[in-house]
Amino acid sequence: MAAAKKPAAKKPAAKAAAKKPAAKKPAAKAAAKKPAAKKPAAKPAAKKPAAKKPAKKAAAKKPAAKRKPNAAFMKAMTPSATLAAIIGATPMPRTEVTKKIWDYIKKNKLQDAMNKRMINADAKLKELFQKAQVSMFEMTKLVSNHLK
Repeated sequence: MAAAKKPAAKKPAAKAAAKKPAAKKPAAKAAAKKPAAKKPAAKPAAKKPAAKKPAKKAAAKKPAAKRKPNAAFMKAMTPSATLAAIIGATPMPRTEVTKKIWDYIKKNKLQDAMNKRMINADAKLKELFQKAQVSMFEMTKLVSNHLK
């Protein structure tokens, strides 16, 4: 049972060390004392559950802050004539361009049946991609060449 307590005791010490670099040295000293005597090992174990409570409070504070979108993604981009044939000619952010291309792909069932990451290009997409088949990751790279 003493062996089971030691790994559990190290985890909170690692969290405390991550928050405060100065706390790392006392934790190392406490770890050095543990193999020497079994009784002192119970005292640091009692202290460390108290250290877990501030970690929970810190975790509760993080979700309260909303994530802000990157301004570069929200900038309206003008599509080329080739891309405009698929998504429309109005300027829109990159995120919307990607969504509209995916809507087009799903509407026309152009996703490969065996490997869903691959997109089989029809006549319009072939002009855009210059290939018969592209991966979903390569697609965004190729589409960015058609945005100004």
